[in-house]
Amino acid sequence: MKLPQTAFDILMFLSNNPQYKTARDIVEVRKIKANLVSINVDKLVKEGCLERKEVAGDRRKTELICTSKADSIIEKGRLVQKDFKDTLFNNMDDSMKEILFKGMEIMEDNLDRILEDQ
Repeated sequence: MKLPQTAFDILMFLSNNPQYKTARDIVEVRKIKANLVSINVDKLVKEGCLERKEVAGDRRKTELICTSKADSIIEKGRLVQKDFKDTLFNNMDDSMKEILFKGMEIMEDNLDRILEDQ
């Protein structure tokens, strides 16, 4: 898709998670180093895939908005994600998936507790 992996990840993260809108969100949730986020956001803005929008009432905060130029990249990315998910869950019935997801939920809670204790 002619994008660095981190730039692609940023676009997919923002498009798949509309509740997250800032570079800080990307750093905190995706655990990507701030300088990598900054470099790749700048690249995406220059290429017209992202726009920066100032947040009213907070001059330090800027939202990142995916533009229509990013639509084809995001669409291709979602197809790749769907193909990956379908392949990953091949030969698993719904009950197996349910057990897996419950186990992952418990592990996520445990991980949150570990991180809180540090």
